[in-house]
Amino acid sequence: MPNPSRTSAVALGLAALLSPLSTLAATQVVTSIKPVELLVRAVAPEDVEVTSLVPSGSSPHNYTMRPSQRRALENADVIFWVGPEMETFLSRLLGGEEFSQRTVSLMHGDEVPAAEAVDAHHHDHHDDHNDAHSHDHGDGEDPHIWLDPALALDMAQDIHRALSQLEGADTEALDANLARFETSLHEAEDNIRHRLEPLANISLFAYHDAFTRYAGHFDLKLEGVLTLNPELSPGARHIAEVQDKLRAANQPCLLTEPQFNRQWWRSITNGLGITFSTWDPLATDVESDRNGYVNFLQGIADNALSCLPEKTR
Repeated sequence: MPNPSRTSAVALGLAALLSPLSTLAATQVVTSIKPVELLVRAVAPEDVEVTSLVPSGSSPHNYTMRPSQRRALENADVIFWVGPEMETFLSRLLGGEEFSQRTVSLMHGDEVPAAEAVDAHHHDHHDDHNDAHSHDHGDGEDPHIWLDPALALDMAQDIHRALSQLEGADTEALDANLARFETSLHEAEDNIRHRLEPLANISLFAYHDAFTRYAGHFDLKLEGVLTLNPELSPGARHIAEVQDKLRAANQPCLLTEPQFNRQWWRSITNGLGITFSTWDPLATDVESDRNGYVNFLQGIADNALSCLPEKTR
């Protein structure tokens, strides 16, 4: 008859031996920004370790990476980023020989539809990914693709594909997680679309064009943006045009972002009778778990609904 104490001791000994190996064998994933991390956590098995580079309060447009983050890239099994039009600070590094074979860009140029022009008064639904619309984001496409839930699903599928190709990948868990994410995402889209119906006649303005894809997907009326490039101060002509739109708008509301200077946009909207709401395209305060991305979308809807007059909320 086995000795219980001896059996327990052997089990503990095996656990002690195997535990460090399991830790060492854990898949190391580095993501550029928090929203990409949320998509990874929605798809990846729980034992995958995820590190994001851009910290709270910083912008991926002009971030300076720390030496410790360079080491995280060196240790990564796979690196996910949106692409060079978004995380400009990573362009040269990830394009180099050391990292290019481990790096997955989630933005595919011509395969990503352009966002609706910010001066339009309607937005076509993006579920089928077929309609391309004009917009202005420097010399390329609007890179804020994670804010369109349909494109976010494409991103999740790319993440699933890349993780499935890693040695020792738990493909069964990956498949199940992706299917669960797709179901919860579609349910959230229906819920959000219904919740946002009271905003149909509210004129929304954004600090910069990060909000464009979300507004287009959910048919919100985005009348304009204060700056087309958050790294540059807009010209006097553009500011005057935006101010004219604000004066002519119906119950105008400006959606600002915590990463950028508040005093600047307050100064050019002073005296115009505007409602303000703050939203965060980088999901700073969203918990990083498998439900994080869906909670992120719902949180943006909450921020947009703050634009309603209090009596109609």
